[in-house]
Order: sequence, then structure tokens, then C-alpha cells
Amino acid sequence: MTRIRLIATDIDGTLLRSDHTVSERTRAVLTRAQNDGVPVVPISGRQAPVLAPVAQAAGLTGPAVCANGAVGYHLGRGEVLFEELLSVEAQTAMQQAMRAVYPHIRCVSVRDAGRVFMPERGYVGMMDPGDHGRPTDEPDVEYDLADVLAGPSTKLILRQPGTSAEELLALATHLAVPGTQATISGAPFLEVAAAGVTKASGLERLCAGLGIDRHEVAAFGDHVNDLDLLAWAGIGVAMGNGLAEVKQAADAVTATNDEDGLAVFVERLLDEGISPARRPGPHPRTKGS
Repeated sequence: MTRIRLIATDIDGTLLRSDHTVSERTRAVLTRAQNDGVPVVPISGRQAPVLAPVAQAAGLTGPAVCANGAVGYHLGRGEVLFEELLSVEAQTAMQQAMRAVYPHIRCVSVRDAGRVFMPERGYVGMMDPGDHGRPTDEPDVEYDLADVLAGPSTKLILRQPGTSAEELLALATHLAVPGTQATISGAPFLEVAAAGVTKASGLERLCAGLGIDRHEVAAFGDHVNDLDLLAWAGIGVAMGNGLAEVKQAADAVTATNDEDGLAVFVERLLDEGISPARRPGPHPRTKGS
């Protein structure tokens, strides 16, 4: 019987409650898991500089996967472990194809493992306060489109007012621009990485370095960008507040993030000795309480 040797958790809508805090119960159980020798890896669409303080507040100071799988990062050491880049050619083709349909779309190139944020002129006015985890007291500099697209990106962001992220994803999926991988995470924009880059691919790369098999991983998530992750892991757990399609694809469904669903399920794993991990059948689902 395979035992769980690593826990991977999404951040927004999963680790965090709706008020963007980590509950004491969640913090305590993640500490217990780590003390038992089970690493807890935060995995998010967020960039490393934005993810780090949130993860550390939850007591997580080891490896993390950022930018929807494009970046591996060690929280305690502040070290980039790996980075997968979206090529200039692919991101330019994506931007041009999307703008042909949505002429007012604007983009951002996120670079240097999330340390550099380069918005196209006209993008900053679309942002809400604190959008992208950006500091609200520091104005963002905008750039000419040619400069935004001139270098490879960790992640390319595309956004148009009045157009939902779901609509943008539908178009990107239809376009199927070579060299690109598009997803959404609950934010009001499209997120584009290099082809094949997902949370699952990033975690797989991290686990390979740790000598951990996919069947030894329990993963938690709630949104579209978690689908590949939950399918890849030995046991994929959807949050009670997750999208219907995420719950349908998961092996198990726990309570909501506001009901400490992550803690509920991890407590169960710890009490059962961190097992079993293998799927007993096609998409079994249980409701945590």
C-alpha cells in the first residue's frame, strides 16, 4: 500500500480562507505533517515574491511551485530551483492572435522568476488595488508593447475589461497557439505559460529531485489551474468551495476553505498514518466533515 510522502496545496481558495488568512487549525496540522517528515509544498499561480510571505505565515519554508508550475522556488533560502520560459515567438503569436479578436486586450510579461512585472501601456488602469499582489503604494511603470514582448516570460498575462477570464481561456484554447499553455486561476485575466507547463509538471519536476513518486503525493485545489495537478497526484482532493468540474475530476472532496477543508483532510491522513494513496477506482469521492 502506497503511503503519502508529500502534500501539495494550492493557495487561494484552498490554504487561505476567504479573508485571505490561514487558520490556526490549518497552520497546526501543516506543522504536524512537517514534523512527521512529510513536506508540505505550496503550489500556486502566484509569483515567488508574492507567494513567499503567505506561505511562510503558514509555517512553510521549504520548496514551492510558483507561476502555475513555471518556477520552482525554495522559500527559506530565497533560491530559484528551476524556471520554464515562454518564448518570444510563442508569446508574440498568442498576443497577436488574441488581439485580433479582442482589440483592446492588454498584456503583462512576468519575468525573472516573478521578480519583474512589465505591463503594456494601458494595463495598469485595468488593475484593482493590490492586483497581482502588487504593492498599492508603488506605481507600476508601463512599457511599449514591443518591449513587453521582447524577452521571454515566466508567464504572460492577458486581460480585457468586460471580458471574463473564462471567455479568454475559451478563445486561447480554440486558437491553440503552438508553444503556449493557457489557464485561469480565479483572477480576471488569462495566464499563459510555455507549452506543457502546468502545476502538475512543476510538481513532477520538484518531486523527481526529492525522489518522491506521484502516487506518494496528496494534492489540494479548487480551480481550473488545479485540474492537471489533481489528476497527476496519487490522491487529488477538491475543496468544497471548488468549481464543479474540479470536484468531478478529483478523487475526494473535502470541506470548504472557510471550514478548514485542507486541515480536515490532512488530519485524516495523519491519523491514518498518511495512507492510502492509490486510487481504488475511477474518481471515487468522499465528503470531508
